[in-house]
Amino acid sequence: MPLYDIVLMVKKGVDKKSVVELLSRLGQRVYATRGVITDVKSFGHVNLAYPIKKRDGRHQKAQMMQMTMMVKTSFGEQLSYLNQDERLLRWLVVKSRGDEWLRGPSSS
Repeated sequence: MPLYDIVLMVKKGVDKKSVVELLSRLGQRVYATRGVITDVKSFGHVNLAYPIKKRDGRHQKAQMMQMTMMVKTSFGEQLSYLNQDERLLRWLVVKSRGDEWLRGPSSS
């Protein structure tokens, strides 16, 4: 199973309890597909490069979270329920490069 990162941008006003509930629901889906969560990071409140417009207004700040997980490649298809979650501004799943990019090109 490949390693993936999911990055979540949550609205600034969402309380920590709701963020934890959002991450636990996501984690339950990972475990239901026999996946493994390897890391969860919070980047705190960040200023956005551009405002994100949603039904409840424009958002200049967000809470940024990242979850690293080992899941099947078809896992991304099961995340469409995140599109309906009003607490989220954006979400993205990317294949993790680990720390290989830190080492630079190999000198072979």
